Amino acid sequence: MKIKYLLLALFFICLSNIISAQNTYDIVFPGNDRNQKCQQCFQIFNKKPKEVQFSIKREHDNLYFQVNDKNWFNLLFKNDGDGVAIDIVLKDRYACDIELIKKSQIRGFLLKPVYTKDLRKGLKPNGENIFRTFVGKIPEGFLNDELEYNILFLNNKNLCQYYTIYDLESYPWELLDMGMYLDSLTYNPKEIKSSAQESYVLRNKTLKFKIPFKKNKSNYSQEDIKPIYDSLRLTDFNIKAINIKAYSSIEGRLDRNIELQEQRANSIVAALQSFQKPTIKTTVSSSENWVEFLNDIKGTKYESLSGLSKSKIKAKLIGGLSEEMESILKHHRKAVLELELEKKDKYKTMTADVLLNKFNTAITAEKLDEARVIQNSIFERLKEKEVSPDILRKMNIPKQAKFVKIFNKNSAFRYMLNVRQILIVYNELLELEKLVPKDREVKYNIAALKIQLWRFKAIEIDETKLKSQIAALRNYGIDSALISRMMVNFHIVRAENLMQKRDYVNKDKSVAYINNNYNKFPLSDYDYLSLAQFFSYYANIELSVKLLENKARSIDIDENLLFYYLNLTLVSVDFTKDLNYKTIMLNAINMNKERYCKLFNAVEDGGVTFQLLENNYLRETYCENCNN
Repeated sequence: MKIKYLLLALFFICLSNIISAQNTYDIVFPGNDRNQKCQQCFQIFNKKPKEVQFSIKREHDNLYFQVNDKNWFNLLFKNDGDGVAIDIVLKDRYACDIELIKKSQIRGFLLKPVYTKDLRKGLKPNGENIFRTFVGKIPEGFLNDELEYNILFLNNKNLCQYYTIYDLESYPWELLDMGMYLDSLTYNPKEIKSSAQESYVLRNKTLKFKIPFKKNKSNYSQEDIKPIYDSLRLTDFNIKAINIKAYSSIEGRLDRNIELQEQRANSIVAALQSFQKPTIKTTVSSSENWVEFLNDIKGTKYESLSGLSKSKIKAKLIGGLSEEMESILKHHRKAVLELELEKKDKYKTMTADVLLNKFNTAITAEKLDEARVIQNSIFERLKEKEVSPDILRKMNIPKQAKFVKIFNKNSAFRYMLNVRQILIVYNELLELEKLVPKDREVKYNIAALKIQLWRFKAIEIDETKLKSQIAALRNYGIDSALISRMMVNFHIVRAENLMQKRDYVNKDKSVAYINNNYNKFPLSDYDYLSLAQFFSYYANIELSVKLLENKARSIDIDENLLFYYLNLTLVSVDFTKDLNYKTIMLNAINMNKERYCKLFNAVEDGGVTFQLLENNYLRETYCENCNN
């Protein structure tokens, strides 16, 4: 093994010399006169629409420059000396046994430049609105290596732009969830997924709480859990699923810490299961609580520990220091539980057809309480996709004041199940409002749908009247936090519209309103994502980072939200040089080490880019946690 590492080191000494001495062809590397020589190139890039994308694509040993806008391509490559050169970078450049990475303007093996004449001549269609042109071949000796391809953009043979391609995962986003009134205000718990996946599913009610662990205790009894179970008031609910993230304090052996946490988590599940017959689906994960350890030693006499590697911190904690720090460490042994609840259903064994007839009979007999119970049972079947949504249209609910609660609930649920029903449901609720002009739940649902329809440009909106409509909800007992959430959504839509009109002054006023008011109400993880992406698109990255930075250092953050934060910040030296960033990276490693390490794969292998390892801070963490 030592021989292998020595050979790698010698290879890189040789490679470094090759790079420093290799042929740079006729490329000119400007100095202080770069702005003058590259003025034209800079202007073309500054005016590039965000929709225009380019990349380097590999096909066997051939490399192609690919672009989705032929006009921009022709604008960029206009003069004889305009062109590209490809810098082939090897991941082995960042091998963890190499102590110091030599910083150089060219990171790998430079291919011969290709200029305008050949670029234009070789440009061919390669799919719908995609064009590509040949820019070089990979040397035979590199064909089996992990490679990336940086682009040198040349203007009159001057190097003006050096581009590293990043492959950042994207996520869909929506307005902040305003919920809809059913029996009570009900939200659509959206799971954050990448844009290649389904955006969300309608789920049952969820509750989240924490259970502390006592040192060296692993068994939990019914007596331990019963106060928690009782406090949840689960009389009308069963626990359908439970997700437990168990954390140990960081002192001690990793394998023993993980084993102890799994014993504790399974003991909690067994104690909760003893209170009900339906089997609880369980997911258990365990890790050491590095996140809260690094958070809690800030500002204390132990703060210097944060600058050490994990192994060195563990070595320091052997013996007396561990006992000395017990007042801090004891808070790090805990389980974060998320319970998914489902209503107890006395009609669970009844077929859908029988249930529908029973509902319609209860409505005819005006047995409203029974009708609501049956309605909830039907809704549970719909959530589980056991019945077709067509059943909602077969529920015969008269448009009369006495049935308003049931009708409103049916309409709102239909929208939550399928957003494409929004305009139909909106018009139904407007008709319902005529029967009960002061019903708070109907009025709230109408306002929530109206904001969504405005964003979709499905109806014409008078902004002044809509603001007044939202403010007037206070008169019907709607909580001020819910109204604040609606007003933030109002300004999100307004900012989008103003951006399209290029009215940047008023757009910035709406962004400022959002930034000053989102702290007036609680945010779900999906809300955090939506707001962060809004700030990224319509304001600046700094507001997104400010929104998420504290959340990113909490152990109960959604995994996808945390990795979205990494998407925002990993490529920025300004963000990653902050010592607090170590806490965030360790949080991601604890949640999903494989996913974190994959960020540093080659783009072709599903990574963001292994060239992130040019950053020594990221490289140290990568080598400590990901180097096998």
